[in-house]
Amino acid sequence: MNEDNKIDLLLGKLKQNEQEIKQALEQSIEKKQLQFQYKITQGKVKFENTIKKLHQQKKTGVFQYLMHTDISIFLTAPVIYSMIFPLAFLDLTISIYQQICFRIYQIPIVKRTEYIVIDRQYLSYLNVIEKLNCVYCGYGNGVAAYALEVIARTEQYWCPIKHAKKHLFQHARSEKFIDYGDVEAYKKQLEVLRKQWSDQ
Repeated sequence: MNEDNKIDLLLGKLKQNEQEIKQALEQSIEKKQLQFQYKITQGKVKFENTIKKLHQQKKTGVFQYLMHTDISIFLTAPVIYSMIFPLAFLDLTISIYQQICFRIYQIPIVKRTEYIVIDRQYLSYLNVIEKLNCVYCGYGNGVAAYALEVIARTEQYWCPIKHAKKHLFQHARSEKFIDYGDVEAYKKQLEVLRKQWSDQ
């Protein structure tokens, strides 16, 4: 078995494992909904009333929360929260970018709502500061994932070539990219890859 076939075989196994993980996660979420007695209705999480009351009893008040907060957190909070400006700017510009360019190049639009998930504010055991922190983290990580997928699709359209050097992270789309230095494959497959969005 040559090296390319071995990689293709391993990638096939990886995709199969990803599907199994996805199914297992979905089953786990269903079990957790039963265990912790909540339902998701029209995008909102709703707990049973008895569970909601229990959560409210376990909530740490804002004053008590602040009294037990380390001084370093107070000092770094403005730095952490100042990142909302570049995050919001990235969110806005990447959305405008794909709405213009993806429509022109016929690249499927990335659904922002599938990446930015904000739902922890429905937890009654969190006080207002904890809820704000959770909303912020959900938004920040969601924007980063959303932007990554938009950029990955852009790369697939304009430069679907694997890197020569090994690097720590590569997005899933790069698996189907053309080998570095394979000029014949590049000439033959570029237009194919520009239309190959079947995984969406």
